[in-house]
Amino acid sequence: MQKETDMQKEVDEAVRVMRAGGIILYPTDTVWGLGCDATNAAAVERIYKLKRSENKKSMLVLCASADMTVRYVNKAPGVAFEVMELATSPLTAILPGAVGVAENLIPDEGTLGVRIPDHEFCRRMLRGLGRPIVSTSANISGEETPVGLQDVAQEIVDGVDFVVNPRFEGKPTRKASAIIAFGEGGEVKIIRE
Repeated sequence: MQKETDMQKEVDEAVRVMRAGGIILYPTDTVWGLGCDATNAAAVERIYKLKRSENKKSMLVLCASADMTVRYVNKAPGVAFEVMELATSPLTAILPGAVGVAENLIPDEGTLGVRIPDHEFCRRMLRGLGRPIVSTSANISGEETPVGLQDVAQEIVDGVDFVVNPRFEGKPTRKASAIIAFGEGGEVKIIRE
């Protein structure tokens, strides 16, 4: 099927760019995001510069599965994974004990925001890269979150190394995910519904 082949070509190119330390503009299950290899501090730094923000709390990572997630957070309580599995809409879990990702992604509390996207293109990129992918809204800090590619500021488009073709957008919710923070002892705090 042509679209299938085209999607894989686009995924392979996005993965190639991230492996080389590049940053991408891509669709997710929520809104368009800026992304890079979450283990590459230099690439993460470029995203901060592009967004004109050093806010570590605005940066989360996409993981392919709970199995991938546990490799990058070592203090997450079991309940977090149950909640993530049961979520029927996009959910970002703030998990304790971040390890193995770029230092400049980790806020002082040592947490990592993780989402397992229900999005074919994102899942394929994650499988291809084999590591978490940074996901942060594709806007200059303080400006409105762009829902579609047409809403992304030209400065952002010009600042990335690769823009994913919008035909692979799928059916995003067009709004930011819910956010729930989990403590090591299983405490739960809803940050954004």
